[in-house]
Amino acid sequence: QVQLVESGGRLVQAGDSLRLSCEASGPGRNSYTMAWFRQAPGKESEFVASVNFNGGRTIYGDSVRGRFAISRINARITTILLMNSLTPEDTAVYYCAASVRPEADIDRSSYAYWGQGTQVTVSS
Repeated sequence: QVQLVESGGRLVQAGDSLRLSCEASGPGRNSYTMAWFRQAPGKESEFVASVNFNGGRTIYGDSVRGRFAISRINARITTILLMNSLTPEDTAVYYCAASVRPEADIDRSSYAYWGQGTQVTVSS
């Protein structure tokens, strides 16, 4: 099965940009549909963005559309989340997830594999 490791989370100021990475390892590591979810303290998990298995299609959550961009690099092994114009409301633990379904998907239940998460904190 695939293993996922996130990196890049840190403390930034409002208006800053930040780049998160998710590196996949294991069999078929470049063939999964990938996504980012986030969870803020006291809140439910929120869909952020997803990219399909070949990187050709992306979808975004309403709160990040136009500010965040998801992409796949390094022969589709690494999934990047570029976050621009960050606000304190973006503060959360960001999780990378992988799905065997071929299409980008907003449904958390579609993703069987998850990373440990990386903390993003945006100060005002």
